[in-house]
Parts: sequence; C-alpha cells; structure tokens
Amino acid sequence: MENFEYFRPESLEHASILLGEDDEAKLIAGGMTLLPTMKLRLNEPSRLVDLSKLPELRGVDYQQDRLSIGAMTRHYDVSRDPLVMQKLPALASLAGGIGDVQVRNRGTIGGSIANNDPSADYPSACLALDALLSTNKRVILADDFFEGLFTTALDPAEILTSVSFRIPQRAAYAKFRSMASGYAVVGVFVAQYDDAVRVAVTGAGADGVFRLSMAEEALAQDFRPEALSDLKVDPATLMNEAACPQDYRAHLIGVMTRRAVVAALSG
Repeated sequence: MENFEYFRPESLEHASILLGEDDEAKLIAGGMTLLPTMKLRLNEPSRLVDLSKLPELRGVDYQQDRLSIGAMTRHYDVSRDPLVMQKLPALASLAGGIGDVQVRNRGTIGGSIANNDPSADYPSACLALDALLSTNKRVILADDFFEGLFTTALDPAEILTSVSFRIPQRAAYAKFRSMASGYAVVGVFVAQYDDAVRVAVTGAGADGVFRLSMAEEALAQDFRPEALSDLKVDPATLMNEAACPQDYRAHLIGVMTRRAVVAALSG
C-alpha cells in the first residue's frame, strides 16, 4: 500500500473541498471495496477523505411516499431499521443478505451505490424502486446514475448524501449468490406500482446493472410468474466467466425473476 494523506472532516462542505483539491483523492465510507484494492495496489489514491464523522449522512426518513436513507447508513442498520422493515421489507431483506456479518456492520449503502460493482445488490434496488440519488450538488434519477462497470454519473468532487426510494405496492429481491463472496451471480429486484412494474438485474450484465424491459411489460399485464414463461435474455449481453457462462446466467435471470415475483406475491 502506497503512502497517502488521511482526512476526517466534520462537515460536508469541508469534505467536498478536500475531495476537490486533489484529482487523486478518494472518499472512504465503509471501505469494504476500497481498502482491499489499495492493499493489492489496484487503487492508489493520494488522499483519503473519511466521511464517518458526518452524522447528517446517516439515518432513515419517510416522507411523501418515499423512504430516504442517508448514504453512510450501514447495511446492518438498513436491514434492521423499523421504518425500512415496515415500508420496504424487500430492501431490508436485500441489505440483510449482503456479504457477511462483518461486511454488513462496516459497509454503507452509499458506498456500495457509488462504487457500482456489477455484482452489488443495491443498484438493482435503486433501478426497481425508482430511486432519487441526492448529492451535495444535485438530485440524479437512478435511470441516469449507473453508467457502466464501476462507473456512475457522479462528478469527481461530488458526494452522494442520500437515496430516496419510491414505495411500491409489492416488491421482492431474489439472489443467486456466490458461495465465496456473497455477491450476486444473478440478482433480480421486482417492484409493482399502480402504473408500472420495474424489474432490475444485477450480477449478470456485461455493462453492469440493467432494467429487464421484457419482464416489466409482461408483468404489467399479468403479475404472476406464469407471465414470464416466454422470457428470454440474450446471452451475448451478459458477463461470461468459466464458473458461470453466459447461457447459464441467461437461464438464471429467468429463474430469479420468477422467484422474485413469487416472493412479492407471498409477501
């Protein structure tokens, strides 16, 4: 690990200044991805800006049919928060299935979303739950936020502050998890609203998380697993690994989408 400067600002404004002063600076939230990559010298920031002393970035609030979660809220806290469990139990369940207990007690929702790992769980929830992602500068629609593998719409000196989720009539997340890491080999989040159905897939796309429009259209007409009997995903658009080739991932998307619908109906 290379030498770096370390700062722990006590205001969001100071954090933004510290981040903007150095093109090689990185934010650190829970550090569950950043620190391992630094140890492997895959990431060598010259400056770390630690957000852990900013209490305004933590907590859960519910207003106007939206659930807002501060970016520094830990996965464990999302999974156990009474408001999340009441208003969005599918999101609480998702958070409770991230990694292992150590990761859940250190990792944060904002860190995961801003990192945009192609196998992370939260990005699928953001797309399916029509999330609004607030930063220190603006509000970004979830559909505009995720731009590719480990790439988002965030500017270099921009800090994700909170995520606001639209409350659906019913929702569920189904994940086929890697036994080694807990990451999603394929994860599907399904959400039904009065006017639409949104379905998002993580862990599978060659370009990262994506919405599954063919499933959305079928489920908007008939919200039952049987409506997905003709669901076919082009394997060429998916990640290809020796342990999980494209054809298998395409099959898993269909399986996990149907399981998510069944879970949503039974919830």
